Amino acid sequence: MTNMAPTKTVAICDTQPVTIAGLQTLLLESSDLQLVGTATNLFNGLELVRSRAPSVIIVDKAFGLPATMDWLTSLRSSGTLSVIWGASITEAEALRFMQAGAHGVMRKTAEPESVIACLRTVAVGNTWMEDALLGETDRSVRNSRSNLPPREHQVVELVEQGMKNKDIGLSMGIRPGTVKIHLKHIFEKTGIRGRYGLALSGLREKGLLSYPTV
Repeated sequence: MTNMAPTKTVAICDTQPVTIAGLQTLLLESSDLQLVGTATNLFNGLELVRSRAPSVIIVDKAFGLPATMDWLTSLRSSGTLSVIWGASITEAEALRFMQAGAHGVMRKTAEPESVIACLRTVAVGNTWMEDALLGETDRSVRNSRSNLPPREHQVVELVEQGMKNKDIGLSMGIRPGTVKIHLKHIFEKTGIRGRYGLALSGLREKGLLSYPTV
């Protein structure tokens, strides 16, 4: 079946020229994705976004977590959407990237079909999270959240904002130890494992994170 989707433009910002070459070859096989430029550092990557305005840019996490997070902040007003990928990405890092404005997060071990599907999904404004990064967060809190009392609802909302227990305690006027107790009860009621899983599930419930389909 012929793909009639309009062509979307892609830029690559990666630390390894051989990886860039591999992505270039992969994109040549996709009639609806057009490569418009490459860069091997974040500064040139940002200049590439400004000059070519690609639909999506795929960025290597190997540039470093702080630098990549700052780069995502700079990208927000550009109109270009981003996919962060790396040789290894933890669930916590994936959440931080999404909260910083990334629309896609995946590992470099992903199958070529998944890479293309991710770029297509993000290029049209949707989000993508590789299955392997979700761990046990595929159980939505939607059906369980109604069982939470108001204080636990508030804790969930603050966890989704990336706040630590100490900050949550200050915001709610309670001790960090009390926050831990609330979280324990929340995990038991929702079936979600860990604060990052809870935050990812919350983002998905609000439509800010969708599961990938190939």
